[in-house]
Amino acid sequence: MRIKNFLIILIILLGENLQAQERLPQVLTFEEYLAFVKQYHPVARQAGLQLSMAEAELLRARGGFDPKIEVDYDRKEFKNTEYYDILNSTFKIPTWYGIELKANFEQNQGVYLNPQKTVPEDGLFSAGVSVDVGQGMFINQRMASLRTARIYRDQSLAERDLMVNEVLYDAALAYFDWLRVYNEMIIYEGFLENAVERYDGIARNARLGAIPAIDTVEARISVQNRILDMEQARVDLVKERLDLSNFLWLDNNTPVELQPDMMPDTNLLPKVNVVLDLPEIIEPGVIPENHPQLRSMELGLRALEVNRRLMANRLLPEINLEYNFLTQEPDEFQSLTRANYKAGVRFSFPLFLRKERGELRLANFRIQDAEFDLQLNERQLENRLLAVFQELESYSIQTQMAVEMVENYATLLAAEERRMSFGESSLFLINTRETRLIEARLKQNDILNKYLYAKARLFRNLGIIPNAD
Repeated sequence: MRIKNFLIILIILLGENLQAQERLPQVLTFEEYLAFVKQYHPVARQAGLQLSMAEAELLRARGGFDPKIEVDYDRKEFKNTEYYDILNSTFKIPTWYGIELKANFEQNQGVYLNPQKTVPEDGLFSAGVSVDVGQGMFINQRMASLRTARIYRDQSLAERDLMVNEVLYDAALAYFDWLRVYNEMIIYEGFLENAVERYDGIARNARLGAIPAIDTVEARISVQNRILDMEQARVDLVKERLDLSNFLWLDNNTPVELQPDMMPDTNLLPKVNVVLDLPEIIEPGVIPENHPQLRSMELGLRALEVNRRLMANRLLPEINLEYNFLTQEPDEFQSLTRANYKAGVRFSFPLFLRKERGELRLANFRIQDAEFDLQLNERQLENRLLAVFQELESYSIQTQMAVEMVENYATLLAAEERRMSFGESSLFLINTRETRLIEARLKQNDILNKYLYAKARLFRNLGIIPNAD
């Protein structure tokens, strides 16, 4: 089989790839890629919705302190007799420490009106205050809901950072895998060219009678193996390109498919720390301050503490004191005197407190459970950071050794080719040397991928949100 036949097979197998290579390839840098993911990926946008939802919850909790107008109107008339006509309107202003300010207007009339509802003909005005001096004075459901909503708003910020960090971590792994397979493609492509050139020379010498024709068989097998390896790398590259496309979106929620002529940044290693915003100096096993995962758990613990205070406060009796000044002339301040008033006391207290004591115990147990969970996660995070540092140190050493191995195998292959040019070697030995060099290049590429993976795990365990915009 002549060399042109191999080239025809190669073009058929790699048609789309070769057409893409006719154009100048465009580089999708890691920084640009992460910026797209952070800004447009649906999960990153969902993380922003979490914060908006927390703001809405806070707004709802603040509504518990909104002023309120209440109007109660009843009228009964039967057989031309007005039994009663009752109007009661109230304006209330809740305040923080269980105090509620009130203003009221009553206007009642009718033949069968309850005597206690009798008021002057023009109505009766009142202004006063209602105070909880028991369980609702220092904390009540309104106060607890507002405090909890504020905590959840801060917690949603931490959870948003966690969600963005997680999606950027997954996106980084997809980019690293794309880079790994692309490098494999380049490796096989280069060695395929060498095999084709070697076959061409051997076939030419065989036609001239300088070497036996059978020597072309081994050269042909070498070319076929390189074509098979390159075809497998092409299939893997298509798969990784599609996986990477899962993270690429546009502003209008439109998914983007990575074009075949796009290539990764093959010189990524010196830039990965800057792109992932990894600090220059990191103490092994030391968790950074305000880590989003631990911050979220600590804020959740604070919310449970608020709930426990509320449950403990319910062990107190309910005592509500109310005092209102009465007047017919609300526009004259001097008409508000202590001689005209309406006051009351409301007292409530369960005898056994079984419900309240049970709720308090549950609140204490939930806090203990959250504390255990926080301690466990903190310890696990410390160990994960230590493990990542050990990996990075090992892969740094392996990377240097892999570079040296590639250089040594390349030297051996060059020496074997020189010996063959003098007739002192064979194609079998050259193929053996070349196979070892290919394995060394692939191992070097695999170590690079593992090293980048470890960088991504460090980024994830540190809870970093890179400044890619």
